[in-house]
Amino acid sequence: MSEIFHGDDAGETLPELADGETIICVRGLKNAFGDQVVHEGLDLDVKKGEILGVVGGSGTGKSVLMRAIIGLQKPVEGEITVFGESMIDRSEDEATAIRKRWGILFQGGALFSTLTVAENVQVPLREFYGSLSPQLLDEIAAYKVVMSGLPADAGPKYPAELSGGMKKRAGLARALALDPELLFLDEPTAGLDPIGAAAFDELTSELQKTLGLTVFLITHDLDTLYAICDRVAVLADRKVIAVGTIDELLATDHEWIQEYFNGPRGRAAIATVKKNRAEG
Repeated sequence: MSEIFHGDDAGETLPELADGETIICVRGLKNAFGDQVVHEGLDLDVKKGEILGVVGGSGTGKSVLMRAIIGLQKPVEGEITVFGESMIDRSEDEATAIRKRWGILFQGGALFSTLTVAENVQVPLREFYGSLSPQLLDEIAAYKVVMSGLPADAGPKYPAELSGGMKKRAGLARALALDPELLFLDEPTAGLDPIGAAAFDELTSELQKTLGLTVFLITHDLDTLYAICDRVAVLADRKVIAVGTIDELLATDHEWIQEYFNGPRGRAAIATVKKNRAEG
């Protein structure tokens, strides 16, 4: 049963973790902007090989939590380890070996508008492996574009020429550029129609299984939570108030959890998933 709880050098080879071991560990985290405290005493474990959904109401700091984990937001207090390595107060060089092992899809895709899709995919490759030949860069980018579900001819296009769904996939292709073990997805289905969102969920699940990824997935999409997440972490009251499968969360008596998962949209999501499973 899933747990329910309340409340070194850049050149080093980092240790491999077995499935089920903790790949992200957050303890006693406090994030604040001036006098506004977003998180306080936040604890969270993400297990290797799982898709963990992160949910919470507006202002609970879902994206702030992700940014703290990846080093873009410096916490006021607390400890964060990824792959068993501390992420707090590391120099840029020391963090490089860790960052090579993850990929990030920011909300909206965050593509560089002046670069083609292929050039966007090549950005992390150039950053971490600047000595790669232009031919190899092009080959890797073409492979990642197709892997993300885009047509092969999407590579030379610019973001302005893409639909919303294609931009998300282009961002995913860039997130996969370094063959990551850990994938961060921030609202990947936001703004997509139901068909496009379901297709992105299916792609995420397939990639997770095929590549053995661990996925940290921020979402408000109940269909996504029911369809592909192994566990769900709920943010409220400045911390993670519960983590578990949806069935386990539904067994808690927290008002927000009950309202979120047992409301009309939650019941509709359950019905959709059951229907898709029956048809599949």
